Amino acid sequence: MAELDLKERQAGDVTILDLSGEVRIGDSSVALRESVRNLADQGKKKVLLNLAGVKYIDSSGIGELIANYATMKRQGGQLKLLSLTDRVQNLLVITKLLTVFDAYDNEAEALKSFE
Repeated sequence: MAELDLKERQAGDVTILDLSGEVRIGDSSVALRESVRNLADQGKKKVLLNLAGVKYIDSSGIGELIANYATMKRQGGQLKLLSLTDRVQNLLVITKLLTVFDAYDNEAEALKSFE
C-alpha cells in the first residue's frame, strides 16, 4: 500500500506541505488533493509543496500536482514546488510540465518568490 505522509508548516503567509513517501493512484493522491483544497478553502493562497521526501510519483500523482496547481490558480493563489528529486524532476521534464510549475531547490529562494 502506497503511503504518503503530509506535514503542514507555516513560513510567514506561505504554507509549506512537506511530503514524504509515494504519490500514486489511490489514497496518497486523495490525501494530497484534500490537503491542498482544505488550504484553499481556508483562504491560504500561497502553497509550497516540498517534494524532497517523495520517493515515487506515478501518472496519477503528476495529474494531482496539475489539478492542485489549477485549483490554487483558480482561487487566486499560487502553488510552487520545492526540492524535486531527480526522478520527479525527470518526469516533469519528459512531460514538459516543468515549464508549468515554479520549482526551487532552495527553500529561502522559494519563499522569497511569493513576495
